[in-house]
Amino acid sequence: MNSSQLSTGNWWSTLKTSAQSLLGLIPVFQSTAGPVLECSPSALSSFLPSHASIINAVPVQANGTWSQPSPPFPHPATGLPALCAITVNVISSTTSSFNFGLFLPDEWNLRFMGSGNGGFGGGINWNDMESSALSGFASMSTDTGHTSSVPDASWALHNPETQKDWGYRAMHESVELAKVITQKYYNSKIKYSYFSSCSTGGRQGLKELQMFPEDFDGVISAAPAWWTSHLQPWHLTMSLWNLPLNGPNHIPSSLFATIIAAEVMKQCDPQDGLIDGIISNPEGCIFVPETLLCGPKSDKSKCLTASQLNTLDKSFSDWVDTNNTFLFPHLSRGAEAQFGGFMSYADSGLPHPMGTTWVSNFLLNLTTTDYDWATNFDFRTVQLGDETNPGQANADDFDLSPFAARGGKLIHYHGYSDGLIPATASIYLHQQILRSLIPKGVSTPSFYKLYLIPGLLHCSGSIGDAPWYIGGGGQHSTLGANVKSIPGFEDPRHDVVLALMRWVEEGVAPEELVATKFVDDRVEKGVRRQRLVCPYPMQARWDGAGDPDLAESWACKGLH
Repeated sequence: MNSSQLSTGNWWSTLKTSAQSLLGLIPVFQSTAGPVLECSPSALSSFLPSHASIINAVPVQANGTWSQPSPPFPHPATGLPALCAITVNVISSTTSSFNFGLFLPDEWNLRFMGSGNGGFGGGINWNDMESSALSGFASMSTDTGHTSSVPDASWALHNPETQKDWGYRAMHESVELAKVITQKYYNSKIKYSYFSSCSTGGRQGLKELQMFPEDFDGVISAAPAWWTSHLQPWHLTMSLWNLPLNGPNHIPSSLFATIIAAEVMKQCDPQDGLIDGIISNPEGCIFVPETLLCGPKSDKSKCLTASQLNTLDKSFSDWVDTNNTFLFPHLSRGAEAQFGGFMSYADSGLPHPMGTTWVSNFLLNLTTTDYDWATNFDFRTVQLGDETNPGQANADDFDLSPFAARGGKLIHYHGYSDGLIPATASIYLHQQILRSLIPKGVSTPSFYKLYLIPGLLHCSGSIGDAPWYIGGGGQHSTLGANVKSIPGFEDPRHDVVLALMRWVEEGVAPEELVATKFVDDRVEKGVRRQRLVCPYPMQARWDGAGDPDLAESWACKGLH
């Protein structure tokens, strides 16, 4: 069978599901419960503490729509199952409050799912909640205490309590109160609690299991922005290396996405033994950047000068500063296309706002216009960030032994082509966790696995036809409305949420996952390609004979 024979039709799904159930590949989650309370503010208010109040509680009919748009999540949740849509306001201090949303489906699978946010954006992630509700979860998300777009941190200025809500408090307290409402609404205990999200959401999941290990039984942390006090200055530093606009070192953003990306692919793609538009091991690629240098007669729009090549070298190198202090890991090969979009701000002479707004509004309590980034940013800024840790946002407590001891499971994944948060940040995090736990005698593979997905951009989408879809946080809505799990492949091998559930509930660890690429990222067009994703540091290796577009032609192999 070749890739063109793969189908996402109902007949295939039914046959595949039946066969996999017999083989024990799909956990049997048949228990359900229905509501015993009315979906109304009056019915749900009596058991909440005085600092929390129901904003609304509205019944939504099957195939209905729920819309409370915010800048990060402007699209309505559509095609919902019959459920109760709830919004709650919580007073978190004398100067701050936050909201959270809760979907409680009429047919509940006895499980709770938390979803997170992106960047500095404030809004309830109804879209991730939709996909979770379609699978039967009671699903929750918080706006973290403000409303803003992803790069906008103006709300943080002189606002330490809302910074704290964004950093950790809103998520934890939302989880606690959402669980109370859920159990009262159904008059039934939550059987298992899960969390799945990406970017800031990935950080929120890590922060939860570090500070409050009892909140979740299983966490999926994707491309986590875990090291806030270094990631945001890195965003600023990367921009400064590419400025001033008219300087000899400036690389136009378009060149990252075109000639640089093309040359990296040309050199790195064949090194894994298969030319397929996918760089399987960016960190293992031997790249010769001098091939990009302009010659005497070169078209200067299609090559780099020596000064520009120095800028490129910095991007692909760890950020070190005073006394050779390591500050942040490097960009991975293959991430140039998305990184080019990141660098588009430098084309107008400005650094990326994800760096400037954090330094000014979070750290220095200055407006962005009052902050002179060109002359005032230096190593001392990073030191101040480490000292103050605004909002206590850093998820850098590497001792995960309390979470492990209570039986928690963590699946951590990152896209190698992520141009916003480099995959090397997750590799560094993984290293630090191992260095903390191994001396304590804690077996990390028994509760924690890292997967690096070749070609995956930040959270969703991929370079070319690289398989990327595993049903993680923020991925379902990329394929369209009403998508849940992996259409046609709803099993723990293809769906990271089902893999986590099986690990938590049946003790079966996911030794490998299968990433899927739908044609043009449209489910109705069928599957273009599937490939194994292996627990780090193992890598997927082609067998050299089978169809490389089929997962069965690949195996997870060690580095030696």
